[in-house]
Amino acid sequence: MTATGSADRLLTVSEIAERTDLSINTIRWYRHTGAGPRTFRLGRRVFAKESDVNAWLEAQYAADTPQPEA
Repeated sequence: MTATGSADRLLTVSEIAERTDLSINTIRWYRHTGAGPRTFRLGRRVFAKESDVNAWLEAQYAADTPQPEA
């Protein structure tokens, strides 16, 4: 549960790929190299918390956004 009391949805690798418009193999490669969102194994399947995927996307956006010159 999150601080607001609602459960964080679990996303599969397929759902992460669909949400990001990346291939499943790219998401798997990111998992292997540690470049993607935080994931974990539950039995034989791999999941990520929706909040972790959103945080990873925000970090990607912030890293690629040009900063205004002072």
